[in-house]
Amino acid sequence: MSMPPATLQSQPSLSPSQIADLRLAASHLTGPKRRAFEAEMTLKYCGGNALMAEAVFGWGRQTVARGLGERRTGIICLGAQAAFSGRKRWEEQHPQVAQALRQLAEAHAQQDPTFRTCLTSSRLTAQAALEALREQGYAAEQLPAPSPMAAVRTRMGFRLRKVVKAKPHKKLRETDAIFDNIKKRRASHRIRKRQTLEGRLSSDGEDRRVFARWSHPGRQPGQ
Repeated sequence: MSMPPATLQSQPSLSPSQIADLRLAASHLTGPKRRAFEAEMTLKYCGGNALMAEAVFGWGRQTVARGLGERRTGIICLGAQAAFSGRKRWEEQHPQVAQALRQLAEAHAQQDPTFRTCLTSSRLTAQAALEALREQGYAAEQLPAPSPMAAVRTRMGFRLRKVVKAKPHKKLRETDAIFDNIKKRRASHRIRKRQTLEGRLSSDGEDRRVFARWSHPGRQPGQ
């Protein structure tokens, strides 16, 4: 890739302290992030010239050129260590068991009533999940320990929490009006019932006194 030659006349007008700050910022980054930062600063202060960036900032011209290429194409270059090293996650090593675990968690899950998070509440503990997977016939070598199992469940979007019903955040005026109407109707019903009972007692009072006099032991009717 041909680049325009770096000349002293085209060098950026940056103070030594500013150049030192940019070097310090780049030194705290690694990998693609560092290359992206160096490419951005090269385009801003050096006109996209990797040779000038090397002369001004002390960055490697090959690294800057690679960062410019990544920025232009959108393709990130990975080294052999980043591409082939490292241990894969449990759900990547055992996709079938992970799918069975997801089905178990979804059977005991409920969406957050507030909808403030994408996590789902579940009553399925890590130990219970392991026991259920063993009952399905999965070997112990395929299953992690309880603590890693809890981490896998969280990565899948499930968190251990008691599942509760959704509750309204605030009362509505229509709801208050409905309950007030119910209270008024109940109060008026009790008043009418009391008035009806008092009327019956007042009308039947004389008959009850006569009946009590007749039913007294040792008395005959008419005495």
